[in-house]
Amino acid sequence: QVQLVESGGGLVQAGGSLRLSCAASGRTFRMYAMGWFRQAPGKEREFVAAISSGGATSHATSVKGRFGISRDNAKNTVYLQMNSLKPEDTAVYYCAAANIPTGSAVQDDYGYWGQGTQVTVSS
Repeated sequence: QVQLVESGGGLVQAGGSLRLSCAASGRTFRMYAMGWFRQAPGKEREFVAAISSGGATSHATSVKGRFGISRDNAKNTVYLQMNSLKPEDTAVYYCAAANIPTGSAVQDDYGYWGQGTQVTVSS
């Protein structure tokens, strides 16, 4: 069983930065692929970024070059650094864990989800 708790969301002006954190319980964190997803009002939840157990990363086209996912296995934590934020990045951001080694953009691959953290970008 893995429990995930996100933090770091908030209100920021366009062009600003935020770093989201996701703290995971459990001693096998390093074996899980981790992902970040987001859901804007009235829209489907979408993939943002993923990181494999070995540290390989992938990012959605819409955030590539602006967002970066990373992990610290010693702290059981995954991060999402968000730079050059845009109003269209406004959403609830969710952390997720998958009991597979490879990062995935497919939501069904993730068996564990956090409660989400709100990110609001003002223009």
